Amino acid sequence: MPVTANLRPSLRPNGHPGAARGYADRMTDVVDSDELLRRMHRARARALEERRVWRARSEELRPTDQEGSRDAAVRAVAYEAVLRVLDEVLTPGHDSV
Repeated sequence: MPVTANLRPSLRPNGHPGAARGYADRMTDVVDSDELLRRMHRARARALEERRVWRARSEELRPTDQEGSRDAAVRAVAYEAVLRVLDEVLTPGHDSV
């Protein structure tokens, strides 16, 4: 094992000061802005689908399982929050949800 393995991350060669506070020592996946936007759009599409699924599940459970229905509704609201954040990042000032 190299001698640097026991050093705090910020003291390792090529380490950065933020590493000691829990930030990664190095970036492992460098992406350009277009790829970042593609990933954010995919995340938005996934959140939209998950919100739809959990809303439907909430409706399906309502007559037979009130607690399960509430849990599903809470999950739908959580995805709604994710959608609002992604919408604000992708289209600032435009409410599309």
